[in-house]
Amino acid sequence: MELKPFEKKVWLATPKMHGDELRYMTEAYEQNWMSTVGQNINEVEKLAAEYAGCAHTVALSSGTASLHMAVKLAGEKLYGMPKVNEGTLQGHRVFCSDMTFAATVNPAVYEGAEIVFIDTERDTWNMDPAALEQAFCLYPEVKLVILVHLYGTPAKYDEIKAICEKHGALIIEDAAESFGATYKGKQTGTLGDYSAISFNGNKIITGSSGGMFLTDCKNDADKVRKWSTQSREAAAWYQHEEIGYNYRMSNVIAGVVRGQMPYLDEHIACKKAIYERYQEGFKDLPVQMNPYIEGEMEPNYWLSCMLINEEAMCRQVRGEQDALYISEPGKTCPTEILETLAKYNVEGRPIWKPMHMQPIYRTNPFVTAQGSGRAVTNAYIAGGCEDVGMDIFNRGLCLPSDINMTAEQQDVIIEIVRKCFQA
Repeated sequence: MELKPFEKKVWLATPKMHGDELRYMTEAYEQNWMSTVGQNINEVEKLAAEYAGCAHTVALSSGTASLHMAVKLAGEKLYGMPKVNEGTLQGHRVFCSDMTFAATVNPAVYEGAEIVFIDTERDTWNMDPAALEQAFCLYPEVKLVILVHLYGTPAKYDEIKAICEKHGALIIEDAAESFGATYKGKQTGTLGDYSAISFNGNKIITGSSGGMFLTDCKNDADKVRKWSTQSREAAAWYQHEEIGYNYRMSNVIAGVVRGQMPYLDEHIACKKAIYERYQEGFKDLPVQMNPYIEGEMEPNYWLSCMLINEEAMCRQVRGEQDALYISEPGKTCPTEILETLAKYNVEGRPIWKPMHMQPIYRTNPFVTAQGSGRAVTNAYIAGGCEDVGMDIFNRGLCLPSDINMTAEQQDVIIEIVRKCFQA
């Protein structure tokens, strides 16, 4: 197969539009409901609740806003309302998935928490229950865990929940990437004490922006609605008795989400087909796809990712913003594959750089299955304290998973990747 750069770029993940999105946006325009109230918002909240199987949803401006409201609720329940100039988690530690986007972590920092990062396990690339148990041994006072379902694959929720219940801790479920994925038959976004999903432009259902808080507790939903509209009291004038936020979803954005919702299952099927074509195309290469536990969970396959076997890795060094590698016959590395894809006008992406490696969080505690990942001990130096997240980051990459990509385009991309392994 002769390989030539694509004339039109193949992206990592773009939205697929169906037409209803424009119709509902136009209705908002024609009816002059352009603010944070309107029929689109009402319908989106209803549709999301029905699909997920929860009692209440609150449409917000982003997944991050949804997580912030979840964090604020959890902090208030655990520690009570703080002073006006303090967050609900001021002076408290919170456990958080290490391999994730910064938006998972930042809301807890907004509320004053010190984050303790929990290492990743290899079966799902999510929070390691063994590392979480170690973390409770080191920090028994912690009462809040923020859990991520990475790239649309559910975490080992029952194991994590059992550990949290033993230690009296609440769970915030970051399902931003996993809407439509199921764990033991139950939708992600309904598992945690507080849950959030995202409708960002690259998610499996998009509004160009937007997010959703999900709950079975009416009181929690009512609080989030109030906080997200600047905490206005029920008075004839603007009365404020607590801090509020401008976090509600626009009725225009809600029109896009409303038009997308009926196609969620179709989008998941397309994403799954992309994952399986990669799996088949790479079956004889020294690689593995991002894993999940069959029979226990069904991902939404939001992003298809690849992990290169250690013996097939060429030498690669990553700095804070740049990477270097040395080509070796029969071997490759994420940097080489991503650079090669870019030459053919194809977008890939490195795996999320673990939060404990980020400059802003480099001094925060980090716990592995063996104990403190920051401890400089003989066992650590000898490799006895495995940093799973760092290893996946070093050897992994996100493959183009665009729902608009054709099977023929994906065949070319598979061939491009295969050539990186040639002798």
